[in-house]
Amino acid sequence: MDALSKIFDDIHLNRSEYIYLKPQGNWVHCYQEQDAMIGYVVLVGSMMLQLNSHTQLYVEAGDLILIPSGQNHSCSSHTHSNLVEALDITTLFDQKRQETIEFGSPSGESTLILAIRCHLDTLMARPLLHALPPYIHIHHITGSAAPEWLQIGLHFLAIEAYQIRPGRDKILDHLVSILFIECVRDYIAQLNDSNNWLSALSHPELSNALAAIHSQPELAWTVETLAEQCCMSRSKFATLFSQIVGETPLAYLQQYRFRLASQHLRAGQFSIQQIAHRVGYSSETAFSQTFKKLFSLTPSQYRQQFQ
Repeated sequence: MDALSKIFDDIHLNRSEYIYLKPQGNWVHCYQEQDAMIGYVVLVGSMMLQLNSHTQLYVEAGDLILIPSGQNHSCSSHTHSNLVEALDITTLFDQKRQETIEFGSPSGESTLILAIRCHLDTLMARPLLHALPPYIHIHHITGSAAPEWLQIGLHFLAIEAYQIRPGRDKILDHLVSILFIECVRDYIAQLNDSNNWLSALSHPELSNALAAIHSQPELAWTVETLAEQCCMSRSKFATLFSQIVGETPLAYLQQYRFRLASQHLRAGQFSIQQIAHRVGYSSETAFSQTFKKLFSLTPSQYRQQFQ
């Protein structure tokens, strides 16, 4: 399995939910950060999206906005008054999922927005979320110039959204995963900065080392054996890996192993000794000592937080 595929396996995209927002006139809605990514497709009209005090975006009909980290943000009409009370849509994905929510003032221009949320393991997704920009804005996705993958994906998403059939929730999860993966691939293809973790995922040599680490973290990897995966000398591999990824191969390996260990501890399916072996430690004591250095808690204490 290639590195990007394994990373998406690790972050566990799940519980995809959507709502249709139908604001009118002067309106504002806000969203509070969750362990989820969120995306908007503006179907009719337009909106302003405020990510922070420095970032405001104009989003028009046919545009897709993806916010990978699901950070706090607000959306509004162009001429909204500060006196307009914001509708918090955070909980509506659970309470009103698959419904159309109407809000705003009694008169004025109508807007129709498809809002999609998909939960993910933010700890496992940390390198990906740090490497991606705060938002990905794809213009005119409904036009003929839009990428074919996007047109097909949205077509199937629309079909599944309107038809209540067995297996629908699983299909939606897969469709949203495909859209997210394609957005990431599209972003990687346009990267100008080669010294970026995302660039390493498509690097002809380094991607082999990342795939090995993510696929078999239990193996006793060394710089030499990882270099062999890339058909490179030890020194060339170590230098190139540090330059592009931003940390040494063994530091990256350790960070990944312990993110994975934390995921296993939260899931509660394996003993601490089993988890230690799954992330390359033959000694439970050595594993526990390193875990405490990184998380300031023993594995047992960390697990108790999620029980």
